[in-house]
Amino acid sequence: MEVQLQQLRYFVLVAELRHFTRAAEQLGVSQPTLSKQIHTLEATLGAPLFDRSRGGVVLTTAGETLLPLARRVVADADTARDAVQEVVGLRRGRVRLGATPSLCTSLVPVVLRDFHERHPGIELHVDEGGSQDLVAELVAHTLDLALIVEPARGTDPALETVPVLRESLVVASVEPLSEHIALADLRDTPLVMFRTGYDLRDTTLEACRRAGFTPRYAVEGGEMDAVLAFVEAGLGVALVPSMALVNRPLLHAAPLVAPGVHRTISLAQRRESVLPHAAQALRATLLDHVAAGPLPVGVQAF
Repeated sequence: MEVQLQQLRYFVLVAELRHFTRAAEQLGVSQPTLSKQIHTLEATLGAPLFDRSRGGVVLTTAGETLLPLARRVVADADTARDAVQEVVGLRRGRVRLGATPSLCTSLVPVVLRDFHERHPGIELHVDEGGSQDLVAELVAHTLDLALIVEPARGTDPALETVPVLRESLVVASVEPLSEHIALADLRDTPLVMFRTGYDLRDTTLEACRRAGFTPRYAVEGGEMDAVLAFVEAGLGVALVPSMALVNRPLLHAAPLVAPGVHRTISLAQRRESVLPHAAQALRATLLDHVAAGPLPVGVQAF
């Protein structure tokens, strides 16, 4: 017997929900049918995938080994299906885009509006997160495209990136600061700091190190929305991308004196995978929008 795609799809959903009944309901099949398919899959593979003796549904070692592989097979099958449908003329399909929080509140909404007007039948899935998380999702085949901060060390070799924007970082504050500010002037100013693992935390700490000081924290641990809310509450200032202050009328932006601090925003995709037609169309829409402008203050196109 051979492993069937339907069996893998059933297995993945049961593994994610940890519940046969709920999985059967979502799949629109009876629980006996679902259980039979799982038993057949286990027989084909020669190992139990779930331990049902602990009062719940728990993956066995074999099940944990199969899960990431099954997810990839199902994702690839879905991509193949979508690609065939999209050939008809982009009337159906979906595209999965990842972007950093500052881009999700500035560039991404405008690009998605333009894309949706041209291709209203395409489903849009957006995942907001830090660049490290987005890279992991691209590699895991759960995203088609992602707008990420290009790290100085380079990105994962499995990915292909195209620089899109060069963005200046500014000092966000409640009270206006000087027209231009040197980073060293913040030596005694409490900073609102991003959580560990967040791109801008490393960028801020490195910039402060180059300026010759270790920053004092007013509060730390948030992501973009939380950090900006803490600054709005008057807890301190923060080094943020200029685009993050779009639609934040309570905050002031003080540019840094030259050379300042900058970051490169790149559009990333998997190197060895064929990009679905809907994702190709979104990629073209995004690059066209950036090239046409106008862009917010402090942002330049490559």
